[in-house]
Amino acid sequence: MAALLFVPTGTIAWPEAWIFLGIIGGVGAAAGVWFARHDPGLLRERLSSPFQTGQPAWDKAILSLFFALYLASFVVMGLDAVRWRATVMPAWAEAVGSVCILASYAIIWRVLVENSFAAPVVRIQEERGQRIVMSGPYGVVRHPMYGGAILFLLGTPLLLGSSYGLVFAPLLVILLAIRSVFEERVLAERFPEYAAYAEKVRFRFVPLVW
Repeated sequence: MAALLFVPTGTIAWPEAWIFLGIIGGVGAAAGVWFARHDPGLLRERLSSPFQTGQPAWDKAILSLFFALYLASFVVMGLDAVRWRATVMPAWAEAVGSVCILASYAIIWRVLVENSFAAPVVRIQEERGQRIVMSGPYGVVRHPMYGGAILFLLGTPLLLGSSYGLVFAPLLVILLAIRSVFEERVLAERFPEYAAYAEKVRFRFVPLVW
């Protein structure tokens, strides 16, 4: 991640990038330690490859495009904010970006605590006795992790000071939305109770929106 940010800019004198790396590094380390103690099974799943045997071809295709756009966005943000200086983001917007990222991590943390089956790929974890989680944030929206990810995708370009980076956010959210539809079909085929759950919790990402 540091290479994607600093190599295109040609400098490490980019305070916002260091703040971003500090946030994701600090949260990642804390999460790793916590889940290693409290839910090592989930940690193993989260650290596994995003491309696995038996994974649906559509999931591999969506993730491939998602990661390509996501990684490219960091190169563009570095060029925009530092090398080209095409965007001058006000300090308050960068602060909002930081808050969005922290809020995103808070939501995702709560999701992972509630759902031990939150794997990075779409697959039924037969070996772990996967079930449909309906409690906690899953009682509000059906894909709370994706909802939290939206805040991260919006907050990152704000913190890094790139309006060009904001262009990537809706594209990435659309890919998550498409993935959620296919993912729900897999869950509905495997778990008969999913249809009733989807009827009860009607929104996928954001309450009262979608």
